[in-house]
Amino acid sequence: MIYLVEDDKGIRDLMVYTLNASGLEAKGFTSADEFYTALKNNIPSLVLLDIMLPGEDGITILKKLRANKLTENIPVIMASAKGTEYDKVIGLDLGADDYLAKPFGMMEMVSRVKAVLRRSNINNKTAKSSVLSVGAVKIDLGRHEVSVNEEPIELTFKEFELLKLFMQNPSLVFSRENLLLSVWGDDFLGETRTVDVHIGTLRTKLKEAGDYIKTIRGVGYKFEIPKQ
Repeated sequence: MIYLVEDDKGIRDLMVYTLNASGLEAKGFTSADEFYTALKNNIPSLVLLDIMLPGEDGITILKKLRANKLTENIPVIMASAKGTEYDKVIGLDLGADDYLAKPFGMMEMVSRVKAVLRRSNINNKTAKSSVLSVGAVKIDLGRHEVSVNEEPIELTFKEFELLKLFMQNPSLVFSRENLLLSVWGDDFLGETRTVDVHIGTLRTKLKEAGDYIKTIRGVGYKFEIPKQ
C-alpha cells in the first residue's frame, strides 16, 4: 500500500487513480492528522508526501517518520510546487528517498515510485541483521544504529549513509563527486561542498574515531584505521 498526502483534491485523486491503474495500491490523505490516523493501522510500503500542506507541513511529517523506530525505514518521495534547491536539499538531507518538483507527469511519478520500491526491497534484503565493524566503530544496518567503543552515536540519515559506504569499502578512496552520486543521488543539484560539511560533522560525532576518515588532498576521502 502506498500512502499519498496531498491537500489538492484534483491532484490527489489523479495520483491515486494513476498509481492504482499501474498496479500499485494507493490511498490519499489531505492532512497530517488523517495520515497519522491511518499509520496506526497500517505501515505503507512507500509514502508520497507534499511539502506544502495545511497545518503540519511535509518536512515536519518526514522528521517524525524518521525519528520513529516503526516508520524510520519507510521510503518517502517528497513533492513540492516550489521546486527550489533549498526544499530539495532539506528533504533529501532529512532522509527522503527521492523528490518530485511540481508540475510533474503521472508516468514520471509512477517510474520514480517503482524505482524507489526496487531500491527499498534490495536494501531490506541485504540490511537485515547485517553488522559492520571497523576498529572502534560498529554499524548495525538492520537497526540503523552506530556506536563508537560501544557508546551509541546519533547520526543524521545522510551521515549514516556516508559512514555505511565508507565502512563497506575500507581504504577505498572516494572523490567528492563519487560520494554525492552514491549518497545524494544523480539528480542532486547541490555542490560538492555539501560532502565536506557532512564529513566534518561526521568526524566530530565519531569523536576519537573521527580520525578514521582521512582527507586525500586533491582527490576526496577514505576510511581506515590510523597506523600506530
